[in-house]
This record gives sequence, structure tokens and C-alpha cells, in this order.
Amino acid sequence: MAKDIVKIVKKDNALINASYTLTLAEQRLILLAVTEAAGEPNALKSLIVRADRYAEQFHITRQTAYEALKDAASQLFERRFSFQEETPKGLKTTVSRWVSHISYIEGGAFVEIAFAPHVQPLLCDLQNKFTYYGLEQVASLTSVHAVRLYELLISWRSTGKTPIFEINDFRRQLGIEPDEYPRMDNFKRRVLDSSISQINEHTDIFASYKQHKQGRTITGFSFTFSAKQNKISNVVDIQTGTKRSKPKRHVITKAEAEKMARPGESHSELYQRLSREYVISD
Repeated sequence: MAKDIVKIVKKDNALINASYTLTLAEQRLILLAVTEAAGEPNALKSLIVRADRYAEQFHITRQTAYEALKDAASQLFERRFSFQEETPKGLKTTVSRWVSHISYIEGGAFVEIAFAPHVQPLLCDLQNKFTYYGLEQVASLTSVHAVRLYELLISWRSTGKTPIFEINDFRRQLGIEPDEYPRMDNFKRRVLDSSISQINEHTDIFASYKQHKQGRTITGFSFTFSAKQNKISNVVDIQTGTKRSKPKRHVITKAEAEKMARPGESHSELYQRLSREYVISD
């Protein structure tokens, strides 16, 4: 029965657009921890991620999962990210650690993790600027850049296209270090084309990009994408019957509603869609 439960990742769009660098193991640990917390703020203050769950979710052996968790635990405390917020006094830039503490339990093969205070509301404070997607969509992606690109794309799910990402900002959002892939042909081949290929093969969308130039210099990229219809159905099915008359709306909780989120759907879009068939209670 556990395999039928859709694990939903929720992230504030400020975090989706943040600049940070993580390894694939660290990114996967964070994503799995977010789904294990299930949107509960208190859970993010201290939770456990087990190696067997990591192995099951990302389709790897338990031994590989043990090693990945151990490596992630040894480095994640030092990782930082920056994000921006509009305030009445102007644009505020915040730099924060991901976690306030993290421990790997050798004998138990699990990680104890506590997200930093600045991170917690970006993962569970359900406002209307959140991006949702099923963890299964990125479980088969083997490039951390592909995971980040997928998140960036689906934050524009409602339009199916992105604005132009200026190249330097885009590199930071993908977690590319300044000295990595300085040549554009290498960046396109080893990061962009590779990520698009993985996204198109393993996730619920087909994506393509367009490069933008000033003269002969590439200054940015924009993306268009569309949903694979056969993939959406295994994320949520809210059909209640085939009666022609308008059915009585069922009462569901916010937690139940969140489990019906479509990939890339914002919190407000989710509530608007479900309100036609459900009454959502606190």
C-alpha cells in the first residue's frame, strides 16, 4: 500500500529560484526529508530519513543508499543558499544554511536532520507561491542539474514557458560553480542538453529551450514545455463518478487536498481546482 502513496514535494518559489550548490545525494536527501515531513512545520525541526527508504525511492541498492546518506550528512551542514524576497523596505537577500544540525547513525543506517529556521517556512508555510510536484518525477534523474532545471521549469507550469534566464543567474540557479563549464559549448552539452534529455525521458513533461544572443554572444535561455498526459493521471485522480447531475461536494482536509496536487501546481491553483468538487476544511 505504501508504494501507492504519492510523495509530494512542496517548495516556496523563492527557494525554487534560489542560488545554491548541492550534490545529487544532498539534493535527494533534502527532497526525501521534505516529503517525509508532509508539510508539518514541527517535523522539519527534527526528522529521520532511513537508508532503506532512500534506496526504495531512488531505485538504488541499500549499500549505495548507506554511502550516499553518509556522504550527504558529512557535507550538508556546510552548504548555504541565498534567496530574495520583496519587502516594504525593498528587495531583501538572505543567506542561510540548509540545516541547523545533521547526524548519521552508523549502526542504524539513518540520518537525523533538522532544517534551519529560515528554510522551514520555505518548505511548509503554505502560501500561494509554492511549487508542488511528485517526488517520483525526479527519482530517476541522475544529475543534480536536471533536478534543479525540472524544478525551475514546473514553477512555470501554468504558462508552459519560462521567461529568459540570464546566463549568469541561470548558472547560479543550477548550482554551477564559476569555474565549471566556462565554455558555452561544454555548458550546453554537459549540463543543458544532458538535463533536458533526462527530463524528457524520466519526468512528466517534454521540454525544449531557445538560446538568446546579443550579437554573437549567448546571453540567456528560455524554455517551453508540455505535460505528458499519461503521466499526470498517476499523480492525482479526483473523479467521483459519472452522474450528469452536479454531485454533492465532499469535505476533505488540507492534508488530503495536498495529496491531490498536480506537478507544478501552486497552492491557490490546487484549491481553486478542487473547490469545484470538494469542501476543504482546516
